[in-house]
Formats: sequence, C-alpha cells, structure tokens
Amino acid sequence: QLQLVESGGGLVQPGGSLRLSCAASGSTLDDYSIGWFRQAPGKEREGVSCVGNSNDNTYYADSVKGRFTISRDNAKNTVYLQMNSLKPEDTAVYYCAAGLQLIEGIWDPSSYDYWGQGTQVTVSS
Repeated sequence: QLQLVESGGGLVQPGGSLRLSCAASGSTLDDYSIGWFRQAPGKEREGVSCVGNSNDNTYYADSVKGRFTISRDNAKNTVYLQMNSLKPEDTAVYYCAAGLQLIEGIWDPSSYDYWGQGTQVTVSS
C-alpha cells in the first residue's frame, strides 16, 4: 500500500520561498500522477499542481503559475513543490496525492487514491 508523507511546510514572510516534499513508501511512484492540493480554513480543497509520469508533463493552477514548480525524482520516490514569491493567500494545509496514470480529472480530488496527512504553510509578516 502506497503511503505519502509531506514535509517542508512552515511560516514564511510574503515574498519568501518554501520547498515541500512528498515522500512515498510501500510502492514506487513511477506509475502514478502526483498532485498537490491545498485547503484553507473554510474553503474547499483546491488543486495547485500536478505532475504526470515524467517532469515533461506538469500542470499548474492559474493562481500559482510562474511561482510554483513541481518536480519528481523517481529514484528517490519523492515529488517536490518549490514555492516562490509566496503570498498570504497561499496560506493553507498542503496535501500531496497519488492517482494511477491520470489523464483526466487531475484537479478533482476524487481522482486520487492515496493522500498524505498534510503540511501547514503560513505566509505572514
């Protein structure tokens, strides 16, 4: 059974950077699409970014395009989310999720089979 663990969250000032990691165990990530989602208090979970089987297939929500970069290192069984130029509205719990070779529905949480426990990101001065 695939297990996902996020790390790298924390408190950062506006304009700062964080790198989130999603480490997998129990199975290889090679055949999975990996998505990053976030959920702020009182809001629905929203998709932030997704990477397909390789780093040639990456997708971003408009709200983070140009600021966030997703990448995967299959040798380390880990996916990263580099977040630059952070804004207060990026504050949320960030989750990574795995879905088997997704082609459609990458922004739909129900498309993903495995989820991490989440890591808090707070952007505040």
